[in-house]
Amino acid sequence: MPMMVNQGLAMRALILGGTRDANLLADAIARAEIDAVYSYGGRTRAPADQPLPTRIGGFGGPDGLANYIRATGITHVVDATHPFAAEMSRNAVVACTETKTPLLALERAPWVRTSGDKWIDVADIDAAVAALPEAKARVFLAVGRQHIAPFGKRPQHAYTLRFVDPPEGPLPFEADVIVSRGPFTYEAELEMMRRRGIAWIVARNSGGDGARAKIDAARTLGLPVILLSRPKLPERLRVERVDEVMHWLGHRACLGA
Repeated sequence: MPMMVNQGLAMRALILGGTRDANLLADAIARAEIDAVYSYGGRTRAPADQPLPTRIGGFGGPDGLANYIRATGITHVVDATHPFAAEMSRNAVVACTETKTPLLALERAPWVRTSGDKWIDVADIDAAVAALPEAKARVFLAVGRQHIAPFGKRPQHAYTLRFVDPPEGPLPFEADVIVSRGPFTYEAELEMMRRRGIAWIVARNSGGDGARAKIDAARTLGLPVILLSRPKLPERLRVERVDEVMHWLGHRACLGA
């Protein structure tokens, strides 16, 4: 468990959010009555409501984030972004180093291969595209809308995409689009894959429980999963649970109803 931060000054925390874990942390912080701001990156048009003051949009790189920290009196930063939001996480390290602001990452552990998994581990999107079979197949892409374009290089496949928001413009290729907000249950993922005849899955190793249902369903169906490895990030203090963040902030977890 991380050591508590010295609270000589009045605390004001910045949560870099957008994940289920960040939402749980926001609830705990609100219950503890900690002064905090919840920041969304802006990719989702209708983000979930939070019990904290909320800002939406980027900061303008590490310098912009550092300026925001100084201007708004932020004393602590919690990076609870998606494990693949590498640019934001790198910016947070630079900005917090520059402003001498304590930084903690709330980052779920990656999934670990178990018996029955048919994983093909790849380093990036281009490698994921190359790992798809030559023969036509029904493919479920769970990689985020900003990363789908390269799969147009394999137009023979029938792709299923799932977005939180409806697409704003034309997609780079024809696809079966599901508009739905998770988390998704194992039973629902199993039914979706069976009904659509999914034969391959491309996913990011996000870790945690909120997105693993598709991995469990793929194991049950014996489907191959092309799994993107997490990006390399600078060294930083990290934890996996909300109660550890609350301890770092010097408060009890406040996780009850």
